[in-house]
Amino acid sequence: MIAEYLKDNLSLLDSVNSWEESIAAASEVLVNKKVISELYVQAMIDNVNKNGSYIVIVPQVALAHARPDNGVIKTGISLLKLNKPVMFPEGKSVNIVVVLAANEEKNHLKLMSELADLFIDDKKIENIISAASVDYLQQLIEKSD
Repeated sequence: MIAEYLKDNLSLLDSVNSWEESIAAASEVLVNKKVISELYVQAMIDNVNKNGSYIVIVPQVALAHARPDNGVIKTGISLLKLNKPVMFPEGKSVNIVVVLAANEEKNHLKLMSELADLFIDDKKIENIISAASVDYLQQLIEKSD
């Protein structure tokens, strides 16, 4: 399921100037596909400003999300891999920013479970961080699915 949702929603950048920019960049594909609105992007940034870096779920990985009523149009997920890490509040270094937008509980829980399986494995995280192309990233995700 996760590989299906991430297909054509993967991106790589060398670096960004801020953690806010990392969330916006990771969200761009979902905004362009009308999966989420700009309101959702701002809500994710506001969540971190209000609650701190709780979205950094394991070292190097941030899972950005907000409430569905803040601009989720339909369920979707995207992943941004940064070659150079960005610092989130509390000094948390992140190379992988995942945006999760779910408008129904069933898909939300299934996607969360699959993301947990993917990011519980340090080797999988290392492989994603070392990926040099979107095609290779897609292969890694499909292999994990």
